[in-house]
Amino acid sequence: MESADETLDPLTIAERWSGEGRDVAVATVVETWGSAPRPVGSHLVIDGGGNFHGSVSGGCVEGAVVSEATDIIADGKPRMLEFGVADETAWEVGLSCGGRIRVYVEKLG
Repeated sequence: MESADETLDPLTIAERWSGEGRDVAVATVVETWGSAPRPVGSHLVIDGGGNFHGSVSGGCVEGAVVSEATDIIADGKPRMLEFGVADETAWEVGLSCGGRIRVYVEKLG
């Protein structure tokens, strides 16, 4: 059975976490091409402790996004992240099926 938090929209979770005084970053899928597990507009929210909710891709891509998000929380500078088959790390991040995604990550507040 899912907990109540698992059914909430990631942006609702981001608002809650921010209201609790946590530093929060939001990652949003802004472009996909080919085989991509999540559509444009999908969100992943990350707090300063590395907790996260939602999904932008799955597998190792999300691990990379969480890692980048903690840096973005620290320096406050948004970033556009790209993952895809043209990238030598495509196999490492789980996009070996020919997909490409762009994910915009920014700190809230």
